[in-house]
Amino acid sequence: MSGHAIDPSLYRDRDAVVIRRALLSVSDKTGLVELATALAASGVEMVSTGSTAQTIRDAGFAVTDVSAVTGFPESLDGRVKTLHPAIHAGVLADLRLESHEDQLRDLGIAAFELVVVNLYPFVETVASGAETPTVIENIDIGGPALVRAAAKNHANVAIAVSPASYPQIVKALTLGGTTLAQRQRLAGEAFAHTASYDTAVAAYFAENVGVRAEHEAAREPVLHDDAADFEAELTVTAELQHTLRYGENSHQRAAIYAQPGSRGIAQAEQLHGKEMSYNNYVDADAAVRAAYDFEDPAVAIIKHANPCGIAVGGPLAPDPIADAHARAHACDPVSAYGGVIAANRPVTRAMAETVKDIFTEVVVAPAFDDDALEILRTKKNIRLLRLPEGFALADREVKQISGGLLLQDSDRFTGFDSSRWQLVAGEEADDETRADLEFAWAACRSVKSNAILLAHEGASVGVGMGQVNRVDSCHLAVDRAGERAAGSVAASDAFFPFADGLEVLLEAGVRAVVQPGGSIRDEGVVAAAQAAGVTMYFTGERHFFH
Repeated sequence: MSGHAIDPSLYRDRDAVVIRRALLSVSDKTGLVELATALAASGVEMVSTGSTAQTIRDAGFAVTDVSAVTGFPESLDGRVKTLHPAIHAGVLADLRLESHEDQLRDLGIAAFELVVVNLYPFVETVASGAETPTVIENIDIGGPALVRAAAKNHANVAIAVSPASYPQIVKALTLGGTTLAQRQRLAGEAFAHTASYDTAVAAYFAENVGVRAEHEAAREPVLHDDAADFEAELTVTAELQHTLRYGENSHQRAAIYAQPGSRGIAQAEQLHGKEMSYNNYVDADAAVRAAYDFEDPAVAIIKHANPCGIAVGGPLAPDPIADAHARAHACDPVSAYGGVIAANRPVTRAMAETVKDIFTEVVVAPAFDDDALEILRTKKNIRLLRLPEGFALADREVKQISGGLLLQDSDRFTGFDSSRWQLVAGEEADDETRADLEFAWAACRSVKSNAILLAHEGASVGVGMGQVNRVDSCHLAVDRAGERAAGSVAASDAFFPFADGLEVLLEAGVRAVVQPGGSIRDEGVVAAAQAAGVTMYFTGERHFFH
């Protein structure tokens, strides 16, 4: 459906717009009294709703209730307030057109030159864990309508959706009005604001009310061909946090954006150290992805998005998280130099004492003990990140490609059951070996494909990652492990296409192997394990990580 066409010759030029009448309706009252003070001092008529009007009135300033303008009371528990022609005509009238000016006069409606609106705290309400009825009541209707109306009519109206915009409005009052360029910028911010808001609402419905929630409530698997589980239109929105010094390389510009309502690395609080870089964020995200695959105390050390070491704390260790770090570091101390460390438990004094002597770019954890912070802050440049309360890995992942986006369910690893593995060679693993195989299988998921990980007693001892063939990854894992390869177990993120990669592991003394299986040459691979007397399990699923 097309919009109305108006002869361009009928428009009158209009740059500076003097603010004579303002509509204010805000959920966030930050800076409201200061703004009202400036508006009152400039003789601006203020029209407002509910608690916003009361705040202005309590500050000693005259304000007109919206209901006095509309002749209709606020109703339905506040659901209907500003949705009225007496309000929206005053916001949408294009006073560059004599016809609009004449219609307002005939209707007895006054125009607004300023609209100040911020929306119900939907994202914050969801993050608080509120029940669905409360969340639904925090879906703003009148607010977005006013924001979009004012932004559309930016030729005549300035729209402010954030207290951060108030200072420029106050300045405009002293300079004879808002400029067209200023109103255009504010309109762009306003449309971005409502787009972000609507995306947050849509995401809530997709995750909590839609098909996915129904599957999860019934504990049923989501079918891969269930098109209804993916939105017909996908909007990804995020808010600029700050610009970064540069991107992956010094000639690339970069910035970090945060998705509203999320609880991830982008929302982590930096407690100490130099400014985070683009690469720091990438590695920190990979590190928590690895550490949070484990329910036991775990530490992952990452370099260039690949693990240098992963370990869980020994059950008898006096300080499990410190033990996990020491054993993860022992996997590959050379590569861990300048790495990023993630822990899934608070960093303790004992862990901090070890970390302080190792050049480390970032340490990220859910918390830091006070004495651990004191120790680590003696290192001037180390970046310390505290994860937000309620930290959670995303259920879905979005990756940009040229011309579009790829969307997939995240490869989550908690709660898998090794009893469903198929024994295809050797004897059933004893409890100790099975525990190592389970650890290796979980840790292997965090290694870039092709991935081979050797483990012993809940710690990686050799990692082969990112190679273009599995044989090279096997050689790399064995070389990194050295003598520790003998007696270790191995995990492969995908099947062995030939027996040659497995033979590298067997020659190094690996005692058990877990892999997905599914190759057309599985029979030869299984025969090689059988001939060596090595236990081998098929999991039936792979864990590529590109």
